[in-house]
Amino acid sequence: MQKIGNVQLKSNLILAPMSGITDLPFRMLNRRFGCELAFIEMLNCRSLSHKSAKTLQMLSTHPNDKPLGAQILGCEERFILRALDVLTNHKLDILDFNAACPAKKVVRRGEGASLLKEPKKLQKLLKLVVKNSNVPVTVKIRAGWDKDSVNAKEVALFAQDAGISGLFIHGRTKLQGYSGNVDYKVIRKVKEALDIPVIASGDIFSAQLIKKMIDETGCDAVAVARGALGNPWIFQQSPNKPFTDEITGVMVEHLISCVDFYGERKGVVIFRKFFGWYTKGFRRVRPLREKSSRAKTTDEMRDIIHSCAKAL
Repeated sequence: MQKIGNVQLKSNLILAPMSGITDLPFRMLNRRFGCELAFIEMLNCRSLSHKSAKTLQMLSTHPNDKPLGAQILGCEERFILRALDVLTNHKLDILDFNAACPAKKVVRRGEGASLLKEPKKLQKLLKLVVKNSNVPVTVKIRAGWDKDSVNAKEVALFAQDAGISGLFIHGRTKLQGYSGNVDYKVIRKVKEALDIPVIASGDIFSAQLIKKMIDETGCDAVAVARGALGNPWIFQQSPNKPFTDEITGVMVEHLISCVDFYGERKGVVIFRKFFGWYTKGFRRVRPLREKSSRAKTTDEMRDIIHSCAKAL
């Protein structure tokens, strides 16, 4: 049992925000497999403050899409405040502030992981968010900017003093991106230094790696990101792989929910990338992946999915 602010959680696994991935169909599918707290795709404060149609669609939800978190990205106070004003009209349970994204276009703007180089500026922004949010606020950070400036503990203490209710930490530096090894020791040091819940992430691809993260860091919970791509079964923490017919059944379910949400043309296109993740490890699947990349209708994609059983 975990508690982030006033949000009580039974599960120690959380679906992390992923751009272009954690839309409503994806969240609802993972919830069916045991995911409790799930996050919307990362929201840019500028886009949110301008109420762009694409950004507002990301905020689409469902009565069963609870508890629900949103993650915002920004570094300018005026846009952060406008974004928070827009979010007051949406039923969220947790608001996360991103100080971890390593994308070049993000750090060039002084956002995301760039804020790891300015702990006091990050603290000031977090105080602003905490003061103006009507739900518990968390922050996501990384181990540091690079191997010579691993400052996660310092950043985390500044963040805690700002009044946040929990801290997410990815055990790699900004320069590592998603390559190299996760530093479990850094996460443990952060956990030992804070009085608030610490949620760890990085290389969470199996039940065994979930256990390794918890055992080696003492973290309160684990955030699942890439490990959930084509693998909602990870939330069941089972070491056994699902049978082929179960995989294809879930693929069809996911396809239909994408089509229902986006319409057939866009829904099929969006599902194409998921096809590759679901079929990872399948033998003789390359021709099917090539066909899936050209599929335009629900029936076309469904037929390709049913052909997957022969590819194993």
